[in-house]
Amino acid sequence: MRLYFLSKELFFPPVEEANPDGTLAIGGDLSPERLVLAYRSGIFPWFDDDEPILWWSPPERMVLFPDEFKVSKSMRNILNRGIFRVTFNQNFRDVISNCSTISRDGQQGTWISEQMIEAYVKLHEMGIAKSVEVWQDEVLVGGLYGIDLGHVFCGESMFSKVSNASKVAFVSLVRKLKEENYKLLDCQVHNSHLESLGAREISREDFMAILKKEY
Repeated sequence: MRLYFLSKELFFPPVEEANPDGTLAIGGDLSPERLVLAYRSGIFPWFDDDEPILWWSPPERMVLFPDEFKVSKSMRNILNRGIFRVTFNQNFRDVISNCSTISRDGQQGTWISEQMIEAYVKLHEMGIAKSVEVWQDEVLVGGLYGIDLGHVFCGESMFSKVSNASKVAFVSLVRKLKEENYKLLDCQVHNSHLESLGAREISREDFMAILKKEY
């Protein structure tokens, strides 16, 4: 397995040179400039807190085309009952902080370190990282965040403190993306739950073709 070692130079190798598991490069930093370049190049960071920065571009990309989104009858009922209130970009730091601490089945610890949090908060302040907040009785109970590239939204993580809160955040985001004519929601890697909502894998080549149409 070969990995490119990144220096201070603002550079990424071509995604076609990624390893079969999707790993492409190691090192570099989480500066806003590098992160923006990464996402616009079809690359994202994913690493444990005690590891060096790893950069990925999987050969198969899990994506959701807004027109293919499936909302279950039970979820429509939940939305119609007004149990939750949804906002956008009102509390980004709390959303990403909750994503970093929420307990997940089969997962120990988190990849969303303090370093990652501060890096993405900077992107939020630049208008690039966005959040969806879900409230119940004025308490933040769910949400998600990701990178907004203008025609593609790169989902990063979500959390839920009460049943269905993260699903409400997801539905609200996809509806907004559809209204604003986004091409797709990038879900990065396969997830069976997202598959049940209409997400599917496409080749890296197809993903890059859609991504590059705006640049």
